Amino acid sequence: MCGVFGISNNKESAKIVYSGLYALQHRGQESCGIVTCDRKKFYSHLGMGLVSEVFSEDILNELKGTSAIGHTRYSTYGETTLKNAQPIKVNTVFGEIALAHNGNLINAAELRSELELQGSIFQTTSDSEIILHLIAKSAKLGFKYSLVNALNKIKGAFSIILLTKNELIAVRDPFGIRPLWLGKLGDSYVFSSETCAFDLLNVKYLRELKPGEIVQISNKRVTSSYINWSQDKKAHCVFEYIYFSRPDSKVFGRTVYDVRRELGKILAQERPADVDFVIGVPDSAVVAAVGYAKQLGKPYETGLIRSHYVGRTFIQPKQSIRDFNVRLKYNPVISMLKGKRIAVIDDSIVRGTTSRKLIKMLRKSGVKEIHLRISSPPIMFPCFYGIDTPSKEELIAANSSVEDIRKYLGVDSLCYLSVAGMLKATGLKPEDFCTACFTGEYPVK
Repeated sequence: MCGVFGISNNKESAKIVYSGLYALQHRGQESCGIVTCDRKKFYSHLGMGLVSEVFSEDILNELKGTSAIGHTRYSTYGETTLKNAQPIKVNTVFGEIALAHNGNLINAAELRSELELQGSIFQTTSDSEIILHLIAKSAKLGFKYSLVNALNKIKGAFSIILLTKNELIAVRDPFGIRPLWLGKLGDSYVFSSETCAFDLLNVKYLRELKPGEIVQISNKRVTSSYINWSQDKKAHCVFEYIYFSRPDSKVFGRTVYDVRRELGKILAQERPADVDFVIGVPDSAVVAAVGYAKQLGKPYETGLIRSHYVGRTFIQPKQSIRDFNVRLKYNPVISMLKGKRIAVIDDSIVRGTTSRKLIKMLRKSGVKEIHLRISSPPIMFPCFYGIDTPSKEELIAANSSVEDIRKYLGVDSLCYLSVAGMLKATGLKPEDFCTACFTGEYPVK
């Protein structure tokens, strides 16, 4: 999961991309970067950490040009190192090209091996660099052909923004797995992973890119074409609604807030609980918890306070403070929780280790009963399209019954939302979503 953002034809391009990345920070916190172009020269700055840590006003002033792209990274392929920070910038016969990529290429290892045998030298371990090598490989046929040829060779999830000296280009994979939006700010065209970045900058929504679409911006002119390989099935990642996207964003045609509230409502219909009130695990489960409480006819309370200022923690107490990382992030409101029967709403359980520590903390607060409700089905299979879910052996739901998980977590009851209930909550066609992590049915083999 990563965030991408780009703008063309704007004198403040670097500062606008910075603001866009700030709004997309939730999509990746490991590294970030901005590349700009003044039609003659490229300028770039990349670093490890948050957008606010990597960039300063002085640095942004050095990033000259009227077009720019940016990236926030959460690694799902390749190590967490500066060399894998994006956007990736390379020199080709077409001139310099910069690329920002959200998603995962499932045939990356095969393509990389093939390219290396043909003499390609890679500077990173990221799957994204493979796209640039494929473009350069067929350079004699012209840039547009080279781009389409490269896109026809890669498989998996990709929402990509490319910057050349003369163009800003955005591409979405034929299944539409990851979101990508087109907007307009005055005479400038803007691309973003989510619309929350548009809202911050007063960008006018135009539309989502269609699955398989290539949109090129050149001299204020917009042209659209499509990747040659075609298929009719969409496979939007339903986890964008459950966890990834910000509640104020619009994704796949619907506002995330509305879908999350509906997830909670249907969860309450399927799996009610006899409790005094409902709390949500902040931040991603809060809206679902509101929907659950409303449907249940019980109060919603803020039982957990989350610190939003937790950066990377290099020094930790040893066993003197147990579960330090969880305590650093969450703190219970003891006066409210003591002696109460509560429903705790969370968006998902992956390994179960964090959930277990959180439940322990709530127990120590004096809670009488804890009824855990999950606003998604059990995660039974790993994802290969840009979610950092581990191997099947590490997924608790793939190896344990619901009752065994309940005992491990230490809750009085545990229930998940059904797959049918989850898809109903989207308000869209069920067949348009990828549910591989719940069902094992992968849209791209």
